[in-house]
Amino acid sequence: MHSSLIGKIEKAKRYAQEPERVKFNQFEVTFHGENDEHVVSYTNGQWHCSCDFFTSWNVCSHTMALYRMLTPMLPKDAVPAGAAAGA
Repeated sequence: MHSSLIGKIEKAKRYAQEPERVKFNQFEVTFHGENDEHVVSYTNGQWHCSCDFFTSWNVCSHTMALYRMLTPMLPKDAVPAGAAAGA
């Protein structure tokens, strides 16, 4: 294998162990919930989820779960609205 590719593979392994190096600006995922699939997005500092609960509360279990999973890679102010105590 080419030596420069080996170096890139090693660097990728190291980066993968340091998630704090990555900061999401935006993303969209499909979240498989208990009752249905929901589209969850984070764009320009705002969370959104297609579930009914989010429509009323601006926060839901799907946004809070993603926040917990991705905290090292999200800006410090990315806490879902209304979730500061629970997230």
